[in-house]
Amino acid sequence: MSGAADAVSRRLTLLLSTPRIAPGLFTRTAWTALAGAAHVLTRDEDETQLIAVQESGIAAAHLGQQDPVALARLLVDKTGDGEVVWIGSADGDPGLTDALAAEVSSRQDPPEVEILVGSYDVPGSRLLDLVAVMDRLRSPGGCPWDGEQTHESLVPYLIEETYELVEAIESGDRTHLVEELGDVLLQVAFHARLGQEHPDSPFGIDDVAGGIVDKLVRRHPHVFADVQADTAMEVAANWEQIKAGEKPHRTSPLDGIPQGLPALARASKAARRLAEAGRLDVALAAASGDDLGPRLFALVLEARDKGQDPEAALRAAVRALVGQL
Repeated sequence: MSGAADAVSRRLTLLLSTPRIAPGLFTRTAWTALAGAAHVLTRDEDETQLIAVQESGIAAAHLGQQDPVALARLLVDKTGDGEVVWIGSADGDPGLTDALAAEVSSRQDPPEVEILVGSYDVPGSRLLDLVAVMDRLRSPGGCPWDGEQTHESLVPYLIEETYELVEAIESGDRTHLVEELGDVLLQVAFHARLGQEHPDSPFGIDDVAGGIVDKLVRRHPHVFADVQADTAMEVAANWEQIKAGEKPHRTSPLDGIPQGLPALARASKAARRLAEAGRLDVALAAASGDDLGPRLFALVLEARDKGQDPEAALRAAVRALVGQL
C-alpha cells in the first residue's frame, strides 16, 4: 500500500493558464493541486500567477531562466519529495515539454506527468492582445510608421478597408471576411490608441467600447428594459425615436447624413429618411425632370420601393461585367 501511495504522490503537474484574465482565477482543481503540492515552482520572479499564489498563502518559488533539459531534470528530481506543480510561463516555456518527455522516458521509475489547464480565455479575450500589440507598435521603440500616424492620416486606410470588407461580404469568402473584419478592427484600435495620447481630451479603447455599449443598451429598451417591441419594424421605429431624443439639434430629416458617403449611398439614405419623416413628396420632386441627376434619384426611389440597396445592386452589376471579361 505504501508503494502505491508513493507512486501516486510522485506527480509533476504542468499548470497552464491564460494571461488574458486576472491572475489567480484558477479552477478549483488547480487550487487543490497547488495547495497539496510539495513544491510550487515557476520561472520568473515577476510571474503574475506566482505572485497570486504566494499572496494566497501557498509557498511558491521561482527558478529563473534555465536550459529546458536541465529544468526538466530538476522538476522530475523534485517529485521525489511529493507532487510538484510547475506554473507555466506566459511564453509557454519553449522546449520544456519535449525535454520532460525525454527525461521521463529515461527514468526507470518516472513520475506521473499531468497537464492541468487552470484558466481559460473568455470570449473576446484576444481583443486584449490587439490592444497590447497596438500599444507596443505606437510606443517608443515600436514601429516608426505607426508612430507617425494621426487620425487624419489614417482616414484613407479606414475608407479602403471598409470597402474591402464590403467586397469580402459580397464575395461569400469566409476566410477573406475574417481577414477584412480584422483590418477594420485594427483601424478602431489604432484610432483609440491615438486618442489616448491627446493632451487635453484623451480617450482610450475602453471609452470607445463603453460608449457603444451604453448606446446599445439605451436604444434596446425592449431587451434591457420593459418597452414592448415584437417586430423589426417596431424596433426600428423605437430606435429612431430614441435617437431623435438624443439629438434634438437636428431640424431636418437629412441632418447627420455624412457628406463623404458615395453619392448613390447618400441618395438612398436621404430617400429613406424622407420616407420615414413622411416627406416623400420632397423626394419625388427631386426625382422629377429629365436631367441625369433626377433620373438617377428616381432609380434610387425605385430601388427603395423594391426593397433593394441601389449601391449593392450597382456593385453586383459591375462584378458581373468584370466576370465576363
